[in-house]
Amino acid sequence: MRIRVESYSGYRSNERPIKFWIDEVLFFVESIEDQWSGVEATYFRIRADDGNTYVLSHTETDDAWSLEKSTR
Repeated sequence: MRIRVESYSGYRSNERPIKFWIDEVLFFVESIEDQWSGVEATYFRIRADDGNTYVLSHTETDDAWSLEKSTR
């Protein structure tokens, strides 16, 4: 499974996800339900336009996004 994320960049890059692709399927972020920082990554629990919840993580050291969990 491949994930690609387009994010809003405000005062810092990759501040929050706005849309993402799982393989070739596009999802728009409807809301960010939670956000927290771990030791190596920032995590976002989001609700997408398909009604499902996803947890995405962003690692700043290598500027990589990962799908941690999905309720689909």
